[in-house]
Amino acid sequence: SGGTENTKYYASGSAFYNEGIIKNSNFSRYSARLNVDQILSDWASVSVGLNYIHNNSDEIPNGGIAEVYGALTGANFNNNNFNPAPDADGNYLSPAGFVANPLEVIETFKFGQQTQRFIGNTQLKLSPFKGFDIEYILGFDTYTQKADGFIPVGANGVPLGWARTAIATSQLINNDLNLRYTANIGANVQSQSWLGFTVQHDESTILAITSNRLSPVVQTTDAGTVTGRGDSKSERNIQGAFFQQTFAFSEKLYLTGAIRVDQASPFGENERTQSYPKASFSYLLSEEPFWKEDIGVINTFKIRASYGQSGNLSALQAYERYANYNPQPIGGQTGLIPSTRQGNPDIKPERQKEVEFGFDMGLFNNRLGLEFSYYDVEVQDLLLERTIAASTGFSSRLENVGTMTNQGFELMLRAVPVQVRDFSWKLTTTFSQNKNKVEGIEGGLIRLPKSFGISVARNGEPLGVIDGFYYARDANGNILLDANGLPSRATDENGVVLRKTIADPNPDWIGSLINEFTYKKFSLYVQLDAVQGFEVFNFTDRVNSRSSFGGGFRDAQEIRGELARGYNNAAYNIWERYIEDGSFVKLRELTLSYTTNPKTPAISNLRIFVQGRNLLSFDDYNGWDPEVSSSGQTNGVRGFDFNEVPIPRTLRFGISLTL
Repeated sequence: SGGTENTKYYASGSAFYNEGIIKNSNFSRYSARLNVDQILSDWASVSVGLNYIHNNSDEIPNGGIAEVYGALTGANFNNNNFNPAPDADGNYLSPAGFVANPLEVIETFKFGQQTQRFIGNTQLKLSPFKGFDIEYILGFDTYTQKADGFIPVGANGVPLGWARTAIATSQLINNDLNLRYTANIGANVQSQSWLGFTVQHDESTILAITSNRLSPVVQTTDAGTVTGRGDSKSERNIQGAFFQQTFAFSEKLYLTGAIRVDQASPFGENERTQSYPKASFSYLLSEEPFWKEDIGVINTFKIRASYGQSGNLSALQAYERYANYNPQPIGGQTGLIPSTRQGNPDIKPERQKEVEFGFDMGLFNNRLGLEFSYYDVEVQDLLLERTIAASTGFSSRLENVGTMTNQGFELMLRAVPVQVRDFSWKLTTTFSQNKNKVEGIEGGLIRLPKSFGISVARNGEPLGVIDGFYYARDANGNILLDANGLPSRATDENGVVLRKTIADPNPDWIGSLINEFTYKKFSLYVQLDAVQGFEVFNFTDRVNSRSSFGGGFRDAQEIRGELARGYNNAAYNIWERYIEDGSFVKLRELTLSYTTNPKTPAISNLRIFVQGRNLLSFDDYNGWDPEVSSSGQTNGVRGFDFNEVPIPRTLRFGISLTL
């Protein structure tokens, strides 16, 4: 960094390499950044920023919700007497029928991605007269991503071999114009008015080809029989405008009102324009004379309240409102077949309405601070992918279904228990609770994709609860066993197997505790995270309990006589058995650093550090990590663990220089 009075520049570069917790799964990232700020005159300035990022990942299939040839699938679902090492001829044996050998996956399967991304922006600021500012921002974000996959001929589970290549490109251009006028109204009132406009265009393309029946050794898609190809392009246009007005009274009382209007091409024809109002209020009571005179121990105290609406566009793809078709050869001619996802001409963004109020306070010269917020959020027109009847010709449809409410509070306590000449101790702790509920779903229930229909949205219950089969029990809640000591699923009086909510993956509370210790030039940062009162469906344990996959640890229970013979097979479809408490406390981060100011003209600050993340987890979960979910916690699916890779424990050493 450096420059002159009118010109400032900043340049940086970084290189990162990480070995995955599975062999041959590595990730590297290289980046470079340049920022230049130029003062053109006493009323004009311009800034330019450029950022280049290159990522490369070597990947290993993990199994997960839709794969039987992953490394973790083969490691988990195999007979206990299976030896994964190759035989004398170099062939890998199959652990269990269609499941791939885990060592074969690691050593011979080739998957990877390469990404090139370029981000830039130009910002022009003008102040033609006192109190009036004009800001124009032109930004762009473009990337190219190439992904390849290869499974050799003869692999267990994929004997014909498999290859796939896909290239995705994306370009985003945004234009923002903001006008701001600040003026004093009398001696004690300040007015600030904002008027803004935005125009955004993004487009993306995907080109992919898939083959099987590959030639031996050759890893390209043209070395086999093409089984699928795709070429798609999408474009979105978004326009918006907003106006915001703020009044400040004696720098104590603040009132703000605003309105935003958006138009976007993905919205349905009758929902093209959406408007979102908001209003807020804050009052710094500690600036009043009576407070300073009578309540000196609390040196700062502010109350605040707000109401606002916003829209969520992230779940909407460009053409959700249309019926989409894919090319398909028919009778030697190019024909079209509909996609598996039905279009929805009335689709619109989710609308979030939120009321929030709270207070901020500081005591003992701000050595102790407390922040409290209570919120009530209602999400209308909830966007969820609904599984629909096959008789429609489709399998799913994105719909605006019902509403979801979130009510809760957030509490943060900050303290400086010790602060002397060479030593300080700073403490920050947070605690939050949230109650979630879904209402207004037609039919009362939607089974969410990417969970085998286990996760659902059900009226009157939290989003993503797990719906499944449960034990038949007596009036006292004891599990009923037949004459052979085997359990069964609950049924109604007609013998129909029943389902109900058997687990809630939403936590009762979330908290964290951060301690920062500083002694002279050394500092120690310790962060603990806690998530309590949520449940996980250990689907890995369920599948692994099958005798065809070795039975897992549960077979040993039968062998030792702890369970009746055949108990595991009888309980396989009683999903309640595989529900576990996911509560955990994790040592999220531990960082020790040393900072000094070298007596050299080239370096003004030097920091050396060692950092560990996810070092310890205190939980009773029988799987690898209760924090992960096979569906990535998207579309409401969470608390569903099927061969998911745990969050890794990492150790970093670093040096930071300021020139």
